[in-house]
Amino acid sequence: MADLPLLSIALALGAALLFAVAAVAQQSAASGVAEGDSLVRGLARNPRWWAGLVGDGGGFALQVLALAVGSVLVVQPILVSSLVFALPLSGRLNHRRITARQGWLAAALCVALAVFLVIGNPTEGTADAAFREWVVPLALLLGVVVVAAAAGLSRIDASWRALLLGLAGGLLFGLAAALTEHVSDIFEHDIGAALRGWQLWALVASGVIGFYLQQRAYQVGPLTASLPAFTIAEPLGAVFIGMTVLDERLRTSGLGIVVTMLAVVVMVVTTLLLSRSQARENLPA
Repeated sequence: MADLPLLSIALALGAALLFAVAAVAQQSAASGVAEGDSLVRGLARNPRWWAGLVGDGGGFALQVLALAVGSVLVVQPILVSSLVFALPLSGRLNHRRITARQGWLAAALCVALAVFLVIGNPTEGTADAAFREWVVPLALLLGVVVVAAAAGLSRIDASWRALLLGLAGGLLFGLAAALTEHVSDIFEHDIGAALRGWQLWALVASGVIGFYLQQRAYQVGPLTASLPAFTIAEPLGAVFIGMTVLDERLRTSGLGIVVTMLAVVVMVVTTLLLSRSQARENLPA
């Protein structure tokens, strides 16, 4: 289908807005569940959480349509603007002011992530890497997930918990994204082989556990901590697996590599600053 930039931009902005509304609705529902209660049961009884799921579904549908009429390099950077939409929506819903500093930090994070996606722009790699090539990268990524999730479920500061759980959930979503192409290719040729392969079940497990950790992140702390961490962890996790397992390479060199690495640094720093900004505002004067 021909590339239609204006239509793809409009669809991507619509998807970003729906993803933002979904995140705010789900965080509002999850934060209302006491930590001693069952999170799953509490969410299942909350209409606002189900409305968030509908928003996610609508956002995904618009994302698919945007990618159908436009390029990935146009659509993906726009989708990260959901963070800029989500923070003021969350502030309004929770009667909490989003400061100018938080707004600038969120904008800087979105720009850095867009730069990372556009300039780095990894090539497509192989979809059928042998299991032995997965072992070490998968162990490293899952090790980070386990450590982050364990710390996020401990009794440390709420903002740090939300950040770490968002990080763990985002990395698992990144793993699921990296596995999706391989599973889709197998399904096209042999459904039985897909059902027997470990990749399908790893995809399902990483998606389910990642979603649960995302909701726990929403439960324990502010959206300014959990959503930025989740937003950057998903593409970084996918790129890590892509480059270490699937033989993907960044489509840049020289100065482009430097700019890409600087974008990663900005993403990490702004995420940490956003996480701590809410805690600072809650300090007594």
